[in-house]
Amino acid sequence: MNIKRAKEEIKNCIQVYFMKDGHGEYMLPAIRQRPVLLMGPPGIGKTQIMEQIARECRVGLVSYTITHHTRQSAIGLPFIETREYGGAAHSVTEYTMSEIVAAIYQKMEDTGLKEGILFIDEINCVSETLAPMMLQFLQCKTFGNHRIPDGWLIVTAGNPPEYNKSVREFDIATLDRIKKIDVEADFSVWKEYAQRTAVHPAVLAYLEARPDHFYRIETTADGRRFATPRGWEDLARFLEIYEKTGKKADRDVVIQYIEHPGIARDFAAYLELYEKYRADYRIERLLSGNPGEELINQLAGAPFDERFSVLSLILAHLNSHFRDVWKKEAFLELLFDSLKRFRTADGKESPSDQARFLAKELSEKRGEKLKCGFIGRDEDYLMRDAQAKLEEYALLLDREHITAQDAAFERLKERFDEENGEFDRLSERTLGLLEHAFDLLEAAFGAGQEMTIFVTELNTNYYSVHFLKENICERYYQYNKTLLFEDQEDEIRERLKQMA
Repeated sequence: MNIKRAKEEIKNCIQVYFMKDGHGEYMLPAIRQRPVLLMGPPGIGKTQIMEQIARECRVGLVSYTITHHTRQSAIGLPFIETREYGGAAHSVTEYTMSEIVAAIYQKMEDTGLKEGILFIDEINCVSETLAPMMLQFLQCKTFGNHRIPDGWLIVTAGNPPEYNKSVREFDIATLDRIKKIDVEADFSVWKEYAQRTAVHPAVLAYLEARPDHFYRIETTADGRRFATPRGWEDLARFLEIYEKTGKKADRDVVIQYIEHPGIARDFAAYLELYEKYRADYRIERLLSGNPGEELINQLAGAPFDERFSVLSLILAHLNSHFRDVWKKEAFLELLFDSLKRFRTADGKESPSDQARFLAKELSEKRGEKLKCGFIGRDEDYLMRDAQAKLEEYALLLDREHITAQDAAFERLKERFDEENGEFDRLSERTLGLLEHAFDLLEAAFGAGQEMTIFVTELNTNYYSVHFLKENICERYYQYNKTLLFEDQEDEIRERLKQMA
């Protein structure tokens, strides 16, 4: 299955394993709560989804790469304890608590979270001395003498033998006690994630045109050659910052991330063309509403690869605006919630102190989320911005000497309305750009395959879907309806062929 489905399966496990009966006991006993084993090639996101799952399910996360551990650090160190048996004292060997088990209890202590995920990566690549302990861990949920606390799901990950020479096979007794999920690379799933996290558009456009280059591992006489989703994302993040310094990435830079010479060379050549198209077509001019007949004709007569690259540039430009609208809306929602509380304050403090208290409260809430791992970068920045705005409101009330609660609320409402006006103008500008994009595509291509690609991308991008739910674009709905009808018509024809 793909990584998105694997993520849903683990979330379902959390829901089922952590469900309690009327007496507060887990409905599925711990002995029946099988550990999950994610088995799949390296670099496809097995580790990355764990933070997402913990954040979305609001549970703790303790993560370890087991190959970094020795037998002693995993199960604890021995010490001598005196015990009395049959009236006589005996020296017996005990073990200190495993570092891994202790980390779970520390997480519970630090966050107050009693339930969570213990994630052990590279589970099938442990040392020879640690291998028996890992089998005991999977079968009995213990490290040495110490059990994993109830309410903690064990998730492990490993690579198949063809990707790692250090892999150890699990025996049937162990496999019969775990939930094994085989995961494969899937570009469509990664693309959905990449669009939402604003991966560099050149990487997305290249992989859209050459999906067979998304994941490839080959063994040659010169050694392993590979391209992985992890490599593509790391390259994309690097390119985003690299370009801001005025530098250009060539094949020597690309191959540091994509260790497949042929693919690295091909992408470096594509990146050079991509930058040329960006300079030649000037996306801001294309979407200005008046690109000029010459530019339209140039685009209409270009080879398909060039048209597709320009279309990718247009979509990336629009997506940055869709994302800005989404962020502004989320920011306003945070600010609005705080202002609702400001309005109902008891008035014991001055209005400016109330605004500062709300800013401090938002900061503390953000801190708690960071401590528990319940917040991503976007939400972190939004909460910081809302906190800064509340502090700005407090200074405004002090500067204008507003001490009456009703007057203070009305003044802050005016400022909030100004922010809301900026949001409306941003939405209008974005809708205008979208309309200009339709104008351009109709003028250059009519209702051809470029329009089909364009509307399909709007349908699959998280931020464009969110924008189009709130902002009416008639031509989007018109083309979407036409495409849906054509899809249904093709499906009917295919069924008729099968019946013939």
